[in-house]
Amino acid sequence: MWIQRLLRHLLTLLLTALLGGLLGATLMRLAPGFGVDERELDTRLNEQSLQVLRQSRANERNILRFYAQYLRGIIHGDLGVSPSLGRPVAELFSERAPVTLRSVALGLLEGWLLGFALALPGVMWRGWAYDLLTSVVGGIVVCLPSAVLAMLFLYVGGPGSLPIALVVFPRIFRYSRNLLLQTYSLPHVLTAKAKGLHSTRILLWHVLPSAAPPLLALVGVSVSMAFGAAIPIEVICDSPGIGKLAWQAALGRDLPLLVNITIFVTLLTLTANSFSDLIGKAFAKQPT
Repeated sequence: MWIQRLLRHLLTLLLTALLGGLLGATLMRLAPGFGVDERELDTRLNEQSLQVLRQSRANERNILRFYAQYLRGIIHGDLGVSPSLGRPVAELFSERAPVTLRSVALGLLEGWLLGFALALPGVMWRGWAYDLLTSVVGGIVVCLPSAVLAMLFLYVGGPGSLPIALVVFPRIFRYSRNLLLQTYSLPHVLTAKAKGLHSTRILLWHVLPSAAPPLLALVGVSVSMAFGAAIPIEVICDSPGIGKLAWQAALGRDLPLLVNITIFVTLLTLTANSFSDLIGKAFAKQPT
């Protein structure tokens, strides 16, 4: 039975990613200026060269035909060729994806550690001054756009993963603090306190197991936030990752590249959400 559910889940994930790619291609096709190639402004090109240039992207005008050809290429392991960069998309992804995955993974780890580390002391040893300070700091950071954070760290020469961590951390902090406050007020936790158990034991054996399912559900959301923040951060910090590649593809109206990036980000986001949901359900079924 679980195999059927897993296969159904994977099929839903795949269909959603393919639909996201089609919608992304459609939006690009309907965007103003689509089909205009700045290379046509080169006065050194003759009429024959211009016709060849226009013909090379003629198949992109019919979006359904383009997407059907794209899907046939995927079946044979061909992701297409980027018109703006003149290179196979698979090569570009093999070079850029590890950079983005590394910075996003580090940013998520740093954001979670920072958010949880600030939330936990305020719950275990409550004090209005600490709550006020952390709330003000979190509120200031959450109001700053990711591009502004990237410029600040670019100015001081900090690593590119820290702006991603600061984008993630306020949401983790607020959610973790509220969740831990609710968990510490549960009957079995209050009973453990009344028995005089050590605070560390209460945290590890009673609080964290109860808070784990909703915290794991937040993992998928934080992955989406991190990837969304990575695009402007990589552009501003000049990091050779998927974010900068997406920016270059948007400027060049590079339809094959943008479709692949859309499907790539959609698959990663859906996979993270699905994984956190499955793990959260597994934890929820365990007795506390």
